[in-house]
Amino acid sequence: MDDFELAREYETVNVYRRDAAVKIELNRPETRNAWNAQFSADLLTALRTAGDDPGARAVLVTGAGRAFSSGADLRDSLADRTGDGPPDVYSRLTKQYHPIITRIREMPKPVVSAVHGAAAGIGLSLALAGDLVVAAESAFFLLAFVNIGLVPDGGSSVLVPSRVGFARAAELALLGERLPAAQALEWGLINRVWPDDELAARAEELVARLAAGPTRSYAGTKRQLNTWLYGQMAAQLELEARIQQEAAGSADFVEGVMAFGEKRAPRFTGA
Repeated sequence: MDDFELAREYETVNVYRRDAAVKIELNRPETRNAWNAQFSADLLTALRTAGDDPGARAVLVTGAGRAFSSGADLRDSLADRTGDGPPDVYSRLTKQYHPIITRIREMPKPVVSAVHGAAAGIGLSLALAGDLVVAAESAFFLLAFVNIGLVPDGGSSVLVPSRVGFARAAELALLGERLPAAQALEWGLINRVWPDDELAARAEELVARLAAGPTRSYAGTKRQLNTWLYGQMAAQLELEARIQQEAAGSADFVEGVMAFGEKRAPRFTGA
């Protein structure tokens, strides 16, 4: 099934096409597809283009290299500091991240996320924004925010509990532990798990099947699910951004980032 052809090459994203199926490949493999400003801009452009193209009827989102996406690029985030104040994470979330998550949910065609390696932080939000999520056996999912003193963002505070319920969402958010693909499937967080060497081909088969299906039916189904499950998403995204900005001003966030950079366990004080 490896007959997708390169249709557009951005700085951090590649777009491939086969008939009515579009594959968007996250392409910062040296950072495990961590998000920076250029990555966000490229990905949003690719999604908008696919969504607006009447000849594109299904979209696959996947990652190059060793991971789907490891989350936000902390170096890029910390560069948003103004003087001695905390980084402006509110603007980053509302201007760069939220339009991507919203675009996927509102796109009137099915979106498949194919995850290998890590789907962490905003990378997890991106994966779960898809309508169907498939994964390699070695993949894992991680709400990593608590490990550096932050809170879930990018829609994960609604995308995760809508799939697995409060108890499991609280466990993922508060403990910050990896969830292996097999357990993610058991919990209902994702739809399929395939052997690592089969993921790419089977994900492409799935998106090809959707691309040949009843597009208007899929669009109507998405509208129904969005209304029932994500009708308050805009308000939740705004709430996440405001609480995240508060967390970014905490001493625990500073300690979390320092500990991450120094590869040691953080010593949080609750301040």
